[in-house]
Amino acid sequence: MNKTWPVWTGGTVGLAAIAFAFATQAGLVDQWHEAAHYTARVGFPLLILAYVARPLVELTRSEWAKYILARRKYFGLGFAVAHTIHLAALITAIEVSGEGKDILTYVFGGAAYAILYVMAFTSNNAAMKAMGVWWKRVHRLGIHYLWFIFFQSYSGRMADPEQAAVAIPFTIIALAAAAVRFTAWWKARQRKRAAKAS
Repeated sequence: MNKTWPVWTGGTVGLAAIAFAFATQAGLVDQWHEAAHYTARVGFPLLILAYVARPLVELTRSEWAKYILARRKYFGLGFAVAHTIHLAALITAIEVSGEGKDILTYVFGGAAYAILYVMAFTSNNAAMKAMGVWWKRVHRLGIHYLWFIFFQSYSGRMADPEQAAVAIPFTIIALAAAAVRFTAWWKARQRKRAAKAS
């Protein structure tokens, strides 16, 4: 199968999320409101797979982890496509409802999209060579920031009875992904210390 399939998956699930919202909700405001929620949720797994791809290989050396790592760029681009659809749904929801977001949401959310598109447009060999060491720094900072935005968003909704059913498992997934990355980092650090001591 072509390595780019996660990109098409991102677009497909994003559009399917909007279609599902329109099929299950009544009224334009509710339809677009839920479309914004659903499109954010369907893109989340693609981000998580990109986030844990290399640490999983370092920890497990398994074939399935190597499969994910070989397509990490495309999982990231698939997330970018899905989240672009989310942005369109969110803007439409704000316009049809007339209800804006608070300033912090615009600032931190806007920063997330700026970082997302910088990462997407520099996900190629030419950009990697041109940016040098900064390529890795930008992408590492960027994916951590995107992870944090999702973690903060879902963890902040866990106490809401109407949103807990989604917020709690998604928060657990985000924490588990962070634990995978931390474990891989810690083991690599321990190996370096052992090598220096020997």
